[in-house]
Amino acid sequence: MPEAKNIDVVLINPGSRQAVYQKLGDELSAIEPPSLAGLFATYLRRHDMSVAIVDAPAHGLNPQHVAELVQQQHRPTLIVMVVYGFQPSASTQNMPAAGETCAALKQLMPNCRIMMTGTHPAALPERTLREERIDFVCDREGPETILGVVRALKSGASSFAGIPSLWYKVGGVIMSNPPGELMENLDEEMPGVAWDLLPMDKYRAHNWHCFDHIFDRKPYVSMHTSLGCPYKCSFCCINAPFGKPSYRMWSPDAVIKEIDLLVSRYGVKNIKFVDEMFVLNPSHVLGICDHIIERGYDLNIWAYARVDTVKDSFLEKLHKAGFRWLALGIESGSKMVRDGVEKGRFASTDIIKTVRKIQDAGINVIGNYIFGLPDDTQQSMQETLELALEANCEFANFYCAMAYPGSKLYTMALAKNWELPDNWIGYSQHSYECLPLRTEVLTSAEVLKFRDEAFTRYFTAPSYLALVQRKFGADVVQHLQEMTKIKLRRKILGD
Repeated sequence: MPEAKNIDVVLINPGSRQAVYQKLGDELSAIEPPSLAGLFATYLRRHDMSVAIVDAPAHGLNPQHVAELVQQQHRPTLIVMVVYGFQPSASTQNMPAAGETCAALKQLMPNCRIMMTGTHPAALPERTLREERIDFVCDREGPETILGVVRALKSGASSFAGIPSLWYKVGGVIMSNPPGELMENLDEEMPGVAWDLLPMDKYRAHNWHCFDHIFDRKPYVSMHTSLGCPYKCSFCCINAPFGKPSYRMWSPDAVIKEIDLLVSRYGVKNIKFVDEMFVLNPSHVLGICDHIIERGYDLNIWAYARVDTVKDSFLEKLHKAGFRWLALGIESGSKMVRDGVEKGRFASTDIIKTVRKIQDAGINVIGNYIFGLPDDTQQSMQETLELALEANCEFANFYCAMAYPGSKLYTMALAKNWELPDNWIGYSQHSYECLPLRTEVLTSAEVLKFRDEAFTRYFTAPSYLALVQRKFGADVVQHLQEMTKIKLRRKILGD
């Protein structure tokens, strides 16, 4: 076995598909590249740091195996557990794997120095530092704090006091430094992901993303064209690492440069834009579309949008550029419930109208719905399901409201003394331990039962299966029928 080599930073993407998704993780869910870890690697390299990335979910590595791999291959100055997710909630549900990996690393390498960064650690920095076997927590974006710590460790510094956004211990006492400024010039500071450090052959798209070519889900990437979100929905924790609503973009020139690389070097066709809100800024959206159209690439892209940001002027270019799916955060069929989480401003008729105009432009729609928002009742949840059935999107995600750390719902749940999961995996929508937020009138079990039954009703509805048969063919219908046979086990429902 080759001797372990000195390296400045090892970035680890923790996670367990089995724990998070149960059997849905075997074949149906995506395996996504850790794009933020890849961006951090680029930033560190530009500051002359040597970097490696260990992607546990892609390789199917458990925490012990991750620790053994690091010990055998590297002698790192700093290990960074990058606990971001591919949606904001996925950070919290990855915390059990992250914590177990840190414990395994400390067991094998007692003197190693470990930092946690990500949405969840940024939301609960003091608690994270207190509960996990780590040395540092970053409570903001990440790259500058990582760089400051590794430089201090390499120089043998005795103090970490000048490093922004850092939590650490001095003599067992938890200390914290003031937050640093957010990066503004993304093109210059983090120009793309360090794809060469990732196992590109391991990544696959979501099943629905490839309904047009259901047996061809690789190669696949997820990438950022912006960071943050200007909106303040109470159920979302996206802005925890930024300290405030923030929206910063890479230029269309920088984005197309990365797409050029992905197409030419890795043969990528299936792309997810990870941005919490892509369809928003006209010059950004249309600039990226123009560049892709100029090159004539045959791409299969999906991205997030809002009902009130999809402009008619966007749709023709989005379709021509290869956007085959737009994900709409519809959330609830009740305007009162949407208003209660700062997601109002549009009526149910506007939702249907927007879905139809997207579909008429040749773009598929994935509708995202949430059951169990604070003002939800059995009747309002039924209204949401009926809206989903009427909208008849090409795919739908049904979620339960969760009080994710860093969200306003988390603060509200603590104030009301409502029960929260006793383990971070309980924040996973598909886990056995899933414990949704209760509402003013519904229990957590009632919300979860409704969600799981709504999933089955939607994906077995004759009108939906007829749509799928017409647009995608019999293979996809059969695929969906197999999907609905997978029943999630739920602890609070007595499974």
